[in-house]
Amino acid sequence: MKTMAKKIAVIGGGSSGLTAIKCCLDEGLEPTCFERTDDIGGLWRFNENPDDGRASIYKSVIINTSKEMMCFSDFPIPDDYPNYMHNAKIMDYFRMYAKHFDLLKHIQFKTSVCSIKKRPDFSSSSQWDVITEKDGKQESAIFDGILVCSGHHTFPHLPLHTFPGIDKFKGRYYHSRDYKHPFEFEGKRIIVIGIGNSGGDLAVELSAFAKQVFLSTRRGAWIVNRVSDEGFPLDVVLFSRFKQLIKQLLPVSMLNSWAENKMNARFNHDNYGLKPCHRIISQHPTINDDLPNRIIAGKILIKPNVKMFTETAAVFEDGTMEENIDAVFFATGYSFSFPFFDDPSLTVHNNKIPLYKFVFPADLEKVTVAFIGLIQPVGAIMPISELQSRWAARVLKGVIKLPSMCDMKADIAMTKEEMEKRYVESPRHTIQVDYIQYMDELAMQIGAKPNLLPLLVKDPKLAKEVFFGPCTPYQYRLNGPGVWKGARQALLTQRDRIIKPTRTRVVDKNMMDHSSSMPLLLKAAAVLLVLAAVFLHF
Repeated sequence: MKTMAKKIAVIGGGSSGLTAIKCCLDEGLEPTCFERTDDIGGLWRFNENPDDGRASIYKSVIINTSKEMMCFSDFPIPDDYPNYMHNAKIMDYFRMYAKHFDLLKHIQFKTSVCSIKKRPDFSSSSQWDVITEKDGKQESAIFDGILVCSGHHTFPHLPLHTFPGIDKFKGRYYHSRDYKHPFEFEGKRIIVIGIGNSGGDLAVELSAFAKQVFLSTRRGAWIVNRVSDEGFPLDVVLFSRFKQLIKQLLPVSMLNSWAENKMNARFNHDNYGLKPCHRIISQHPTINDDLPNRIIAGKILIKPNVKMFTETAAVFEDGTMEENIDAVFFATGYSFSFPFFDDPSLTVHNNKIPLYKFVFPADLEKVTVAFIGLIQPVGAIMPISELQSRWAARVLKGVIKLPSMCDMKADIAMTKEEMEKRYVESPRHTIQVDYIQYMDELAMQIGAKPNLLPLLVKDPKLAKEVFFGPCTPYQYRLNGPGVWKGARQALLTQRDRIIKPTRTRVVDKNMMDHSSSMPLLLKAAAVLLVLAAVFLHF
């Protein structure tokens, strides 16, 4: 007799929710996705009016991870798409992905999840009662597993209590999620509080229209360029297995010094008022190509933390004051929670929830819940969510068994300790992961981590690209469950897709710069003559 497919509730229709649906289908599970809005895309869908319980981007947002590093592993982004995509292009890609794998029919739009509770017979059935609401009408359904894909950009963190006088401030103040367009702030004097990616981006965009922008930071930050060596995307240059090996072999202090010197070679962070006390790997980096250009032009002035507000001014911790402030933006991040759960083991405290490998709650007697995309990677999140979903789907299916509760808790405690040693204390440093290291950890759970030695013997050309080339998601489709036949070709052609959207004017290689046409020997002779002349002169 054919067994019934297990029913899985997927909470959220953003990038994590889409890949969770697809991975469930790949494993023969029956997913139903509940999306509270009327469309897919989650964080990356621009909306003039922010939805409650969802982060909201502004009109011009461009992603900080490049297309080859952020794509789903069996569905490359079109080769003519830019390496760093505008949010509209990202949405186009999500729609292509959903259409290609026929995902939309599994999504119930305009449907909110009200509560998720264990069934009375949970100890034997491991099932959940899920109550949803649509058009004012509630429905209840039973599910064998839950994939929570609502992310961590859910509730804006607005720490007004730490800024005395803000209640008397006569200007306007906002959370960064409320920002949409810069035009209404033309000619204004604005303070942006927070120097994460959102704070840096807002300050730069506003500075093109505002009279003056002040960027306030408690700690400072290391500013990283999207465009790296030879014009390649930053993550393409940094994230390779070869460089990961070097990183593991070198002392942390040496890595910090190398990276900090590279950042300071572009602009001295001390001279620009940005240098923090912590080392570069102790904080999530701020990616911004334009911030130093706006500082050197005087359009952005870096200030310390705000001590207090008056009706019209801000007093900073260094004793300076800026008068006639029109608006304040709090780029102070988000907090996350999952109010639809009533189980104590699934409660979030100060942006912390104990999860095995950031996916599975260890305190549940029957682990039939997984959190997808609840991480803050140094790198792209989409392929990480996909690997989490591949693992979770196989666990829920019953073909992979998790470690004991005791072993999972020990792993959680070790990860927490390592994170606290590395990062400065901050609400956003509770779910940090490093891209290659974490992807490999996930891939090992399902047997999808690339095996370089056999690959070197069987296919040396591919092995070379896997080791020295960027660690793109296609690597995790070469072996194990879910092998994709196109993975090899995708890896061998990934550099072409990186270059294509920038090489829109083909340069004739036969054209020569006459100013540099002197043969090398003549150049050397010229140098020797100059040295001889200097020697004879003295």
